[in-house]
Amino acid sequence: MMTRIIRRGQIVIISLAVAALLASCGRANKSGEAQDSPTAGTIRISVDETYRPLMEAEIKVFESLYKNAHIIAEYKPEAECFKDLLADSSRLIFVTRDFSEQEKAYFKELKIGPQSLLLAWDGVALITNRSNPDSVLTMDQVRKIMDGSDSTQKHQIVFDNQNSSTVRYVRDSINKGKPLPPNVMAAKTNPEVVDYVAKMKDAIGVIGVSWISDPNDSTSIEFTNKVQVVKVRADYGSDFVKPYQAYIALGSYQLKRGLFYCLKEPYSGLGSGFATFLGSYEGQMIIAKFRLFPARLNVVFREANIK
Repeated sequence: MMTRIIRRGQIVIISLAVAALLASCGRANKSGEAQDSPTAGTIRISVDETYRPLMEAEIKVFESLYKNAHIIAEYKPEAECFKDLLADSSRLIFVTRDFSEQEKAYFKELKIGPQSLLLAWDGVALITNRSNPDSVLTMDQVRKIMDGSDSTQKHQIVFDNQNSSTVRYVRDSINKGKPLPPNVMAAKTNPEVVDYVAKMKDAIGVIGVSWISDPNDSTSIEFTNKVQVVKVRADYGSDFVKPYQAYIALGSYQLKRGLFYCLKEPYSGLGSGFATFLGSYEGQMIIAKFRLFPARLNVVFREANIK
């Protein structure tokens, strides 16, 4: 129901293995129970639900490499992820923003030194029904749709969740603090956004690019055929482009945001190990398969003529 509203990976893996060996030599917490290490133990993490397809793939590979590591992920709106971190129910979260100054000040008072790192650049995709003619928009048109100043009032805007990171992104980065218009719907999940847009001609969905990419097709740069992905022209650009990785990296596609890990771990444990893996070559290549642009790889762009 809808409601209103260059290659460093081998070095990293070796270092993690050494850390695990050292950690296994009798380390225990205050209660006498064995602590987790960078490559062994069990940990719960909280993940912005926008990144569920990506994170499920990352966990699967990590646990296949380290048989004694078990990562239990909970997928939820971004605001809930930060609540988990502050309440100590999760040591590690994956979200679309870094710590705020207020959060940093709070941790400083507690004499806690949390860590964070940009892992990737993510494109926020706009999707429409395949029969909708509005598949090419300027950034000015996008702003008018999102703040309700579009005089036609024909778009039904659909988000994944009223507390999601995509809602926050539109409010902060596109609307610059202006409220969303009344014609906004929030679905329960990202797949529901895609399904709703596929059925409703006037709907325009706002969704993370990993939900509409096909990671199983390494040769294709196209997206799902259930909906059409809107081409957007940046304020400073001349071309209308889709959220392909190169355009995200170069800024030609203006609707982009970061993927960060935020870690609060008092020792080098499984949270540190998994976060390090996502920044390694192997972890970054998985990110690339889901059409996000890896932030920890050195990438060179070259022009090529396709015959």
